[in-house]
Amino acid sequence: MADTDTKTSDEMTIGKNRVVSFHYRLSEGGEQIEDSTSESPVLYMQGHNSMLTGLEEALEGRKAGESLTVTVPPEKGYGERREGAQQRVPKKHIVTKGKLKPGMVIQINTKEGAQEAVLLKVGLKNVDVDSNHPLAGKVLEFSVDILDVRAATDDELSHGHAHGPGGHEH
Repeated sequence: MADTDTKTSDEMTIGKNRVVSFHYRLSEGGEQIEDSTSESPVLYMQGHNSMLTGLEEALEGRKAGESLTVTVPPEKGYGERREGAQQRVPKKHIVTKGKLKPGMVIQINTKEGAQEAVLLKVGLKNVDVDSNHPLAGKVLEFSVDILDVRAATDDELSHGHAHGPGGHEH
């Protein structure tokens, strides 16, 4: 009896409209700053700009079961730091709950959705933030373990992103 769950080599290769699940460890300057292995794998759809450019480029053509290390320069990661990116924001726009302390990364509601910023100063009604992404201007090193590669569903293709745990959930 044929095994209907067996994937061909092309189906397991990362390319446009393939949904990829992976775990990663992220380091900057030799110091590990994130590790996804204790959580659900990251899920994304290749070719839809939902992943850092440098990481997506490095994963193109790879297969499930592969492990790799990827160095991502700022221009293919979170961009260069922008001067003058400090601004005062009313506290009512802060998504992050709990005690606010300078140096912490917070989420702020914007016209484009929630954005991360570094909290510089806390006032009575406003906060001062640096709207550069906390990893802007940094060379990042990812250690990636590719767990699975599959074709995107029609629903995922129409929405332009992967669905399910680790991806977008409606």
